[in-house]
Amino acid sequence: MNNKFKIAVIGGTGKSGKYLVKQLIKQGFQFKMLLRNPDNFQINNSLVEIVKGDVTNANAISTLIDGCQAVISTLGLGIPASEPTIFSQATTNIIQAMNEHKVHRYIVTTGLNVDTPLDNKSPKTLFGTDWMRKNFPISTANKQSEFDILSNSEVDWTLVRLPLIEQTDESGEIIVSLEDCPGDKISATDLANFLIKQLSTDTFVRKSPFIASV
Repeated sequence: MNNKFKIAVIGGTGKSGKYLVKQLIKQGFQFKMLLRNPDNFQINNSLVEIVKGDVTNANAISTLIDGCQAVISTLGLGIPASEPTIFSQATTNIIQAMNEHKVHRYIVTTGLNVDTPLDNKSPKTLFGTDWMRKNFPISTANKQSEFDILSNSEVDWTLVRLPLIEQTDESGEIIVSLEDCPGDKISATDLANFLIKQLSTDTFVRKSPFIASV
């Protein structure tokens, strides 16, 4: 794997982002992180460059992506919670900055509730999708808008759809499907390694795989 290029990381302090950061450092990648509150970030490593700002600020996103060759986002609503329309805002700003800086590869996570034309969701996955629509209608609709924005863009995106994230260092086998969520949970470490692997493969370019731990 080519770890000589630099990655732009968004959502790196979240429940899955922390494990992504850990694995990027472990595998020797240089990366830039966008942080709303840099003073709260405890890692001091020469591989990590901090950019202060948030995803709603187009200038901050441009600064983040400048000099990078790929973008990985594990953006969530965060604590305190961001606006539920943050996903479409972030994607719009990221794609604009990627085009500006001629960066092509974008890897981003989302929920299993997002629908795509290739789906053949099981009753269980459909139940989870409907539950999210009823209980979190704005953010769920906004994540669907994110997929639409990506589909209409020219970037080489991969939108990874997830079940429950287990915050664990344990790693094992995963199952990947383009049609249905194949399990109830995903190890945060397995997720991190899957995201990093997408930097060196085009298997899921412009696709939306579900992944789950075995």
